Amino acid sequence: MGENTTPGENQPSKRAKVPAAVVPFLGLAAVLAGCLVAYLNRDFTGWFAYAALSSQPFTANGAAFITQGTQAGLALAMVGLLVLAFWAGLVAGRRNGSGPR
Repeated sequence: MGENTTPGENQPSKRAKVPAAVVPFLGLAAVLAGCLVAYLNRDFTGWFAYAALSSQPFTANGAAFITQGTQAGLALAMVGLLVLAFWAGLVAGRRNGSGPR
């Protein structure tokens, strides 16, 4: 008694709104940090191998065109983009939908 809400209505708490405002900033920070890490760990190696008279095929075990630091930076940027996409979908769903149908 004394409450001004209906039984089916759920009032959002002020505590739940604070993390929702922080999520896009964390996602953006992850994207920027990932891009910075990827940019700082770039490695320019220019080599070309040609073995025309060799009877064995060339195998490059563990070779990658980008360094592991660049791969980690790109992965961090992708995680940040996923967080931002989740946040944008959550905001759009709250704005357009009034509840389950």
